[in-house]
Amino acid sequence: MQTTIAQKARFRGVGLHSGAAVRLAILPAPADHGIVFVRTDLDGVRIPARWDHVTPSQLCTLLDNGQGVTVSTVEHVMAALIGTGINNAVVEVNGPEIPILDGSSAPFVQGILEAGLRRQLAPLRAIRVLRPIEVRVGEGFARLSPADHLQIHFDIDFTDAAIGHQEKQLDMANGTFVHELMDSRTFCRQADVIQMQQNGLALGGTYLNAVVIDGDKVLSPGGLRHADEAVRHKMLDAVGDLGLAGAPLLALYTGHRAGHAMTNKLLRALFAAPDAWEWVTLTPAMEQQLPGAGVVASGARIAPRVHELAFA
Repeated sequence: MQTTIAQKARFRGVGLHSGAAVRLAILPAPADHGIVFVRTDLDGVRIPARWDHVTPSQLCTLLDNGQGVTVSTVEHVMAALIGTGINNAVVEVNGPEIPILDGSSAPFVQGILEAGLRRQLAPLRAIRVLRPIEVRVGEGFARLSPADHLQIHFDIDFTDAAIGHQEKQLDMANGTFVHELMDSRTFCRQADVIQMQQNGLALGGTYLNAVVIDGDKVLSPGGLRHADEAVRHKMLDAVGDLGLAGAPLLALYTGHRAGHAMTNKLLRALFAAPDAWEWVTLTPAMEQQLPGAGVVASGARIAPRVHELAFA
């Protein structure tokens, strides 16, 4: 059965790149509605959270309504919605960028679970991948392969010793997103921070809403939440970006040096190949293998609230 949030959940923060104050709310939506972003500052312009509304953007996932109205950095809130099993929701935001909060999905998950979930009397359909689909860009690739439920295999390779080579595979059933991925923060190099800010980006970045590294050093106070926090965050991003398929995916996602743009390119390749996928109505047993099945507030490991410390 489909699921929505039980009541409104509110969030307040700043945009990572704009630095602007942002208010966001997640509201219940009827069955078969899907996830839709609404720009409350623009008379309620609606933007579907769907792969074919993604437009090229630097460093984040950006949705466009087709008429020039956009909302950016949607990946963390999308991951939280998928990771808690939300199929239908209205996400209201009063500006063009989602608040970064602590750089992970944990605050969004906390708000969703505190608001509660509501089951809806409507069957849930999923997209089952029937044959491998792969896209490549340079040395990176992303692939979807047949599987009974969502699994993610990701590896990254950075010259910075604080990250280096990291590889991880997770079965996303049984609340894995909440227990293993949701609190892993976005990361960047100190040199990249300087370059981004010179180009008018990362204006809302702090050492506490991103993991900032410099060679073998982690500059963010408190260090890492996980020794492999970087690859976990890339997997978190993949959960959010795959959520733009518009329905749960039954597939193994493999990412090698992949990112937002490549995952969207992969979804476009999938839906351009009608023989590579099919709709399937989920049985109760199949629903229990979805990322958000059985997740409750008491089972969520929530990152503590932190004060901001601006990049220096």
